[in-house]
Amino acid sequence: MHTTPAPFPRIALVTGASGGIGRAVALRLAADGLAVAVHYAGNRAAAESTVADITAAGGRALAVGGDVADDAAMAAVFDTVEQEVGGLDVVVHTAGVMVLGPLADYPLDDFDRIVRTNLRGTFVVTQQAARRVRPGGAIVTFSTTVTRTAFPSYGPYVATKAAVEGMTMILARELRGRDITVNAVAPGPTTTPLFLEGKDEATLRGLAQAAPLERLGRPEDIAETVAFLAGPGRWVNGQTLFANGGLA
Repeated sequence: MHTTPAPFPRIALVTGASGGIGRAVALRLAADGLAVAVHYAGNRAAAESTVADITAAGGRALAVGGDVADDAAMAAVFDTVEQEVGGLDVVVHTAGVMVLGPLADYPLDDFDRIVRTNLRGTFVVTQQAARRVRPGGAIVTFSTTVTRTAFPSYGPYVATKAAVEGMTMILARELRGRDITVNAVAPGPTTTPLFLEGKDEATLRGLAQAAPLERLGRPEDIAETVAFLAGPGRWVNGQTLFANGGLA
């Protein structure tokens, strides 16, 4: 006889969860007892691997795919999560791209790509989240510590993330009365493939020494911050939390 699985008490959607920070967030939220929708853009196999790790540990997860900047695709993702798991309480938008280069030589095609994924993608995902997250829920977007450190070659990337911060702060105020928190997390240098690409050992050593804790961040460090915002951090709202080991 077919039986419908009992609904989980809380349900999360994590975009960009096939690897890096997104995967760490998905695993951390699952460890806290949330059912997790593991979103991927192109790497379904990696997302399914994350799902397998969660289910092997006794959790519940499903993989959902789609372009974060495509409103129809993401509406379908949100529909799938609601239909398959029963609702949405937490949306964590980690998906993004980073293309570095000096402004004077930066290709417009790269600029358009980074704006589409990082800014439009955040808009599309948070718009759906604002419509669907249940009372008591949380929306978490992603910025970067480079909005403060202003490293050369990060101009277009930082421009998209500064815009994300502004949009996040305003959404927190627009959701007044809904009992939904909206915050941004701004990681410092973190050992993900996206961050490590193109950096030599000397550069990585220098970045590790820049923070008072004298190491690079780990995806699990960032996941802890997200778990706080998604769970007990109910009095933190409309903020950007810098998770960077003290990097000024």
